[in-house]
Amino acid sequence: MSVAELKERHMAAAETVNSLKERLKQRRLLLLDTDVAGYARSQGQTRVSFGPTDLVCCRTLQGHTGKVYSLDWTPERNRIVSASQDGRLIVWNALTSQKTHAIKLPCAWVMTCAFSPSGQSVACGGLDSMCSIFNLNSQTDKDGNLPVSRMLSGHKGYVSSCQYVPDEDTHLITASGDQTCVLWDITTGLRTSVFGGEFQSGHTADVLSVSINESNSRMFISGSCDSTVRLWDTRVASRAVRTFHGHEGDVNAVKFFPDGHRFGTGSDDGTCRLFDIRTGHQLQEYNQQHDDNEAPHVTSIAFSTSGRLLFAGYTNGDCYVWDTLLAEVVLDLGKLQNSHDSRISCLGLSADGSALCTGSWDSNLKIWAFGGHRRVN
Repeated sequence: MSVAELKERHMAAAETVNSLKERLKQRRLLLLDTDVAGYARSQGQTRVSFGPTDLVCCRTLQGHTGKVYSLDWTPERNRIVSASQDGRLIVWNALTSQKTHAIKLPCAWVMTCAFSPSGQSVACGGLDSMCSIFNLNSQTDKDGNLPVSRMLSGHKGYVSSCQYVPDEDTHLITASGDQTCVLWDITTGLRTSVFGGEFQSGHTADVLSVSINESNSRMFISGSCDSTVRLWDTRVASRAVRTFHGHEGDVNAVKFFPDGHRFGTGSDDGTCRLFDIRTGHQLQEYNQQHDDNEAPHVTSIAFSTSGRLLFAGYTNGDCYVWDTLLAEVVLDLGKLQNSHDSRISCLGLSADGSALCTGSWDSNLKIWAFGGHRRVN
């Protein structure tokens, strides 16, 4: 068979695949006779009462000299770890704004960071394709740097995301540009399971984000540049439990809903979406129309403790607070006083739901407290 014939057959196959994708998309739309917002309005649900006085910037954490890429809270809510283009991890006391640790990294090109459940260790990864673990109780070396306590090596592409398995300091899941996710045993430094890669049900492009189900830590989701989200069971690495379609751009952020039965996503297509893991259906799209038709990309998301609010950071510096029931924006932190000067690259809610932290390319982090010290519900 000639090269020309092969090219012709490849083009024909590609057209068939695209046609089938469009038919599947239309079929899914037909099955979705309503969405969460439509049903909520039919039941007389009213918009959640939430305004500028309900979320106030109470602290700005200054110390990084480069873009902030990632952040994470400890379970006890009073500490935050952040990763920056300046090649450092900083551990902050969120109550006093003081730095407790400034960790110089072996590789400056860091993309993600995470606190262990006990708060005794932090993990980070980036363009070196490694995941580095630091024990915060270790002694510093003669130069005052905290040594790496464990290097997790095995990915063949950059490490884009990492998260500790809930209630375990010994296991962690990473996502990578090599199209796989890996479950690690930190004690041995070895890979316990690899999700994707040579398996046909795996992602077909870089994996950008992971989220572990707090209600069932054997289940986790991953978002990818292939515009899909996949649900995995750590006991069955050979195939994804389910694949979720709908986005038309890279899926930059995934986060389980508080009840563990649903999850949210944020994408380069400018939308956030809510999916049900039991049915595989999309329940709601959160999309704010823009005058110039150029929707800013969603970089990061988080839910309130009840799930009624969805916080979403965008590349244009906006940070929307969505009413998840009615799919309406109730507040934009980007328009408030003391907001960030650049894109929101990461955000996270404290474990008790009392504060939101945002990180930005302006090199700062900001802590937003809920008015009257009330928890967000």
